[in-house]
Amino acid sequence: MQVPLNIGISCYPTFGGSGVVATEIGLGMARRGHRVHLFAYDRPARLAESADGIIFHRIEVRDYPVFHQPPYTLALTSRMVDVARHEKLDILHVHYAVPHATSAFLARSVLGAHAPRIVTTLHGTDITLVGSDPTYRPITRFSIQQSDAVTTPSTWLRDETHRLLDLDGLPIDVIPNFVDMQRFAPNRTLPYGDRPAALVHVSNFRAVKRVPDVVEVFAGVLRERPAHLTLIGDGPERGRVEYLVERLGLQTKVDFVGELHDVRAHLQEADLFLLPSESESFGVAALEAQAMGVPVIASRVGGLPEVIADHETGRLLPVGDIAGMTTAALELLADPARLGRMRLAARERAVGRFEMNAVLDGYVALYRRW
Repeated sequence: MQVPLNIGISCYPTFGGSGVVATEIGLGMARRGHRVHLFAYDRPARLAESADGIIFHRIEVRDYPVFHQPPYTLALTSRMVDVARHEKLDILHVHYAVPHATSAFLARSVLGAHAPRIVTTLHGTDITLVGSDPTYRPITRFSIQQSDAVTTPSTWLRDETHRLLDLDGLPIDVIPNFVDMQRFAPNRTLPYGDRPAALVHVSNFRAVKRVPDVVEVFAGVLRERPAHLTLIGDGPERGRVEYLVERLGLQTKVDFVGELHDVRAHLQEADLFLLPSESESFGVAALEAQAMGVPVIASRVGGLPEVIADHETGRLLPVGDIAGMTTAALELLADPARLGRMRLAARERAVGRFEMNAVLDGYVALYRRW
């Protein structure tokens, strides 16, 4: 029997995909008997107050007058050093390149020969937005190069990392994101067609998610048949979206439910999931919807074609094609038999390709590579 690992995980604690994936990896590793230390500036959204096998380390930043901005990267580094020394960490698994991979490199430099190995998982905008920005590109590229292993959730993001950061020779393991298929399982008894069509969207309400497109698609569906839209999440675009809903007179047809720790109840009653993003490295929200047997109408962009099978588990259309997405939604809602087949296929694809234990096996093999 192999000795359990001592794993440090660093992530952003937000509702975005990187924090969700990092926390779920930690929870999965803890259930397998590994000891997990999770570093973040706040308790991650998916981490319960008490999680067996996980020790949460809140990163506190001292705000001294000499600092123009609080030095989070250095505070994280110091905490990593302290925990690695006292707990003898085997691995530092950092999610999102900057600042987490940078802090891990600095911690290894302090620790020397006793430093844990660094595994960096890239999630998308850390490469396509932050990493490609000339201000951060050199440190992003360097921090990735200094990692002992690098992973991405999609082939698309692996290729973009090589291209945007000029890292063609860097080995990158593609390990997909995953869903706990027992938790995200369809359990629907309400018959289709006996109530308004239920459409759902989940995101952090940033411009890249194109949430106004969700509302426009829904408005097009509503012109042809009764329907209801649930918007889950919050973020900088929410005010703009609320204004659009009011301008279109949809206030009684659209629910803003804010950020939720558990979206399953809304997915359970959904007929379609809308994700018209202009960029997605993977699409965790789309995978969670498919695991619940909900077909996804999304943009044909980034890693989404690796998650959604067009015409089988959902529809993929060009970014900004509101008319096309509206037509696709109406066609599916008008054909309950086809929609039912697509629901079954969505669940089968999720289980077959993105099951949690298979993905965790991949990470454990990576952790034990050295």
